[in-house]
Amino acid sequence: MLELQAEKFPYLDSAQLFERVADQDWAIFLDSGAHQGARPVSRHANYDVLACQPITTLITEAEQTCIANGPEIDYSDADPFLLLQQALPDIKGQSPYRFGPGALGYFSYDLARRFEELPVLAGDPEQLPQMAIGIYSAVVVIDHLHKHTQLVYLHGEHNNVMADAQLLGKWRALIEEQITKQQSVTKAEPRLHSSVLQENMTRDDYRKKFARVRDYTIEGDCYQVNLAKQFSTAVTGNAWKTYQRLREMSPAPYGAYCNYPFAQILSNSPESFIQCRAGEVVTSPIKGTAPRDHDNPENDAQAAVSLQNSKKDQAENLMIVDLMRNDLSKSCELGSVKVPQLFKLHSFANVHHLISTITGSLREGLHALDLLRSCFPGGSITGAPKIRAMEIIEELEPTRRGVYCGAIAYVGVDGSLETNIAIRTIAVKDGVARFAAGGGLVIDSNVEQEYQELLDKASMMHAALKN
Repeated sequence: MLELQAEKFPYLDSAQLFERVADQDWAIFLDSGAHQGARPVSRHANYDVLACQPITTLITEAEQTCIANGPEIDYSDADPFLLLQQALPDIKGQSPYRFGPGALGYFSYDLARRFEELPVLAGDPEQLPQMAIGIYSAVVVIDHLHKHTQLVYLHGEHNNVMADAQLLGKWRALIEEQITKQQSVTKAEPRLHSSVLQENMTRDDYRKKFARVRDYTIEGDCYQVNLAKQFSTAVTGNAWKTYQRLREMSPAPYGAYCNYPFAQILSNSPESFIQCRAGEVVTSPIKGTAPRDHDNPENDAQAAVSLQNSKKDQAENLMIVDLMRNDLSKSCELGSVKVPQLFKLHSFANVHHLISTITGSLREGLHALDLLRSCFPGGSITGAPKIRAMEIIEELEPTRRGVYCGAIAYVGVDGSLETNIAIRTIAVKDGVARFAAGGGLVIDSNVEQEYQELLDKASMMHAALKN
């Protein structure tokens, strides 16, 4: 029988500790944006999770998932969410720890093609797997609320117990070195340096696509469509160093850095997607954005008030709240889905946002991954109704989204779930960095305002890549 054990250590700087393993394949850092000693950027984001050396990896490409468990490699065309659930080690009951061993990685936006029949029109220059998940028998958790560090791990009979002993020894040594300030000096590599920024649509292209969305809303095809524009640039240098710069420029409560053998994912997301703990479900969609003005505090405050009182932004937000209520109801107990918070203002480094909260209780007999499947991808980055909006996105966006607008996830061995919406996210592969930004378009949207909002959202990622 497997059980969880934990060892407690002093409060450490999570980024400094992760830097020791950041160049290892499958090293993953879930980042709350709460730098050591700093105030958390969100009352919901108080933990950082560090993981490396997974015991199992699952990579989904097209119709097949490759499951690597040590030297054993299997292939399956079954549902990727089901395969992940089956691969997770099982413990009895709810974990006493907020985070612990489990599955970490990403589900791309295009994984939805496994569950919905969508047209195939957009190009796919990135060629990333649709799912890349590692299962980790031990993780380090930095608790910014209680100011301590924990090494949480599986204990008992299971396949890779010797590998686990080596991993635990490695983490203990790295932690002790950081406590005593005796860690070796890491090689000073430059962050990513970019060349000319390429775009997959011009401003005029965007205007034409905007007009097409407006036609669809007038015709009654949809109420809202999230239209995004992708940027790309050739890069050289170190992706982890760039992520460190990004988190310093714009601390985000649902950030992540994933170092895969095939790519690096740098996520600076402000948006939680689905959370599920002990059967209690929460989703917090963002819809409604206004740029910050740090040079003029009075203007900045006025922008926040205007956003909070904007009937248009409230209407957009409410459309997605209704969509998410419907998605949650597919997996939650009858009558349990509630909306405790509407149009709450949250201010981040570059923008103000309106965020609503929907809650529910997971239906007995279902796993959190069943819930995630029924809600995937998030309604805040598709539009409503969801499937028709996704069909229109495929028609109008010239390149597939990849990790952008998918989710970066933690799935605990106790069945708990934490996911972000992978916006403000950069994917680096084969010397090219790609990121995208977009927004929800409704019948009374203004094309120039929407385009400027898109640029505001993209500005921090562009700045992080600038020489």
